[in-house]
Amino acid sequence: MYYNHKPKFPDGFMWGASSAAWQVEGATLEGGRTQSVIDLNSQTKKPYTDNSIAADHYHRYKEDVNLMVECGFTSYRFSISWSRIIPNAERKLNPEGIAFYNNLINELIAHNITPIVTLYHYDMPCWVEEKYGGWLDRHIIDEFDYYCRVCFEQFGDRVKYWLSINEQNMQICYGDWLGVSKNCTDWFRQKWMINHIMNLCHAKAVIACHELVEDGKIGPVPGYVPIYPESCKPEDQIAAMNAEELTQKIWNDLYAYGEYSEFVKKYWKEHEIDPDIRPGDMELIAQAKIDFFALNCYRSNVAKEAKMGTQYQELGLNKSGRKGEFVYPNYPGEYALAPNPYVQTTDWDWEIDPVAMRYMLRYMNDHYHLPMMITENGYGAHESIAEDGHVHDPKRVDFLRDQIYQIGLAIEDGCDVIAYNLWSFTDLLSTGNGMAKRYGLVYVNTTDEEVLDLRRIPKDSFYWYSRLIKSNGQDWGKEM
Repeated sequence: MYYNHKPKFPDGFMWGASSAAWQVEGATLEGGRTQSVIDLNSQTKKPYTDNSIAADHYHRYKEDVNLMVECGFTSYRFSISWSRIIPNAERKLNPEGIAFYNNLINELIAHNITPIVTLYHYDMPCWVEEKYGGWLDRHIIDEFDYYCRVCFEQFGDRVKYWLSINEQNMQICYGDWLGVSKNCTDWFRQKWMINHIMNLCHAKAVIACHELVEDGKIGPVPGYVPIYPESCKPEDQIAAMNAEELTQKIWNDLYAYGEYSEFVKKYWKEHEIDPDIRPGDMELIAQAKIDFFALNCYRSNVAKEAKMGTQYQELGLNKSGRKGEFVYPNYPGEYALAPNPYVQTTDWDWEIDPVAMRYMLRYMNDHYHLPMMITENGYGAHESIAEDGHVHDPKRVDFLRDQIYQIGLAIEDGCDVIAYNLWSFTDLLSTGNGMAKRYGLVYVNTTDEEVLDLRRIPKDSFYWYSRLIKSNGQDWGKEM
C-alpha cells in the first residue's frame, strides 16, 4: 500500500510490544511457580512443544529488555503468572515470583519503558482448578480478588496501567480450545455462567485497582474481529450485527455500561439459559468504571445470512498452518461466516486486513467514547534463519506498516489512541501452534522438535519498527 501523506501520532504516544507469561517465560516449575491449567493444555497440542521453556524470558529478561531499549520501546505489555505469585491454596506469597516481576518492572522503568500489566492471560493455577473444579465455582471470584490485590500492593507503586482479563470473549467463544470448558457438562449454557463469573472477577479487579493504585488506570482486553456483511443484502447486514453481538459487543457493552444488553438477555431467554445472576452482582459490576479499552486485533471476518433449517456447523480453527483448513461456521437463525475475496490471508487463514484496524477504532470510539490502546496486533508465519545469519520477514514489515498507518488515520479521525503494542516482542509459544507460528520482532533460536541455544536474533521488522518508533510514526522505511 502507498499513501499520500503521513498521519501524525500524538506526543507521548507509547510504542512497544506484548507478551504473556505462560507463552514467553518458561521456567514453569522454577522459582516457586506451580503449574497452571494452560500449561497442561499446551501439552495436548502435539506435534507442537509445550510452554515449559518457551522463549526462556524468565532467565533472559535483562537481555530482552536491552533489546527493547535498542528498538526504542516506550512501553511493554506483559502478564503476571498467578501461580508464580500465589503457588498454592494456602495463599502464601512466593517471594521468588514477586522478586522476578519486581526486577522486570524495575529494569523497564530504569530504561523509561512504561509497564502495562495484564492480570490474567489464560493461566488459572492448577491449585485453583483442583480446589474449585474450574470457573463454574463462584469462590474463584474471591481468589481472583485476593490475587489482584496482591499485585496492586506489590507493584502498583510503579505500574499505573493495568489490564484485567485477556480476551474474555475469546475464552467463552473458544472454551474447548483454551481449556476453559473443563468440567462443564453443557458448555452451550454453562459458558454463560462462567462468563458472568469472569465479569465479576473483572469488576473486582477494576474496583481494587482504583482503591489501591494511586493514579492507577485499568481496562479490559477484548479480542476484536471486525465483521463485515458479505453483501448489501439486508439479511447479511443483520447477520453481521448478530455475529458482532455474539462474539464481542455484549462483552464490551458490559465493560463500558455495567449492564447486560437487551440483545443477550433475549438470547438467553430464547435458549433457556440461566447465567446465574445473584443479588448484588449487577451492583458490583456497575461500580467497575473502566478507564480505557485495550484491544487485540489481528484480522476481520465476513458474515452472511444463515437461514433456519440449514446445517449447523461449528467454527473450526486452522491448527496446522496449511492454507485452506479453516472451517467457516453456520449457526442457523444467527449468522454464518464466509471468505472475503478482497483481502489476502496468512497460512492460518487469518485475513490480512489493515483497514479492519481503523474500522475497529472508529467503531469503539463511536460506541464507548473511551481512550484505547492496541495490546495485540501481529503477523504469524513460518520462519527460519537465512544463510546470511539474519531473519528476513518482509511480509511482517508490510503487515505492520499497513496496520499502523490505519491507526494513524483513526487518530486523525478523532479516535483517542494512546499506545500500540504489537504481538509479539520475541517469538514465543503460539496458543495452538507452538514455536512453528512465529510473531516476534526478535527470532528465538528454538523449534518444536529441539531446544537449541535460544539465541535472540532481531529480524528485519525489528529494525524497521525501531526507525518508526524513534521518529514517532514518521519514518515508514520506504516511499509513501
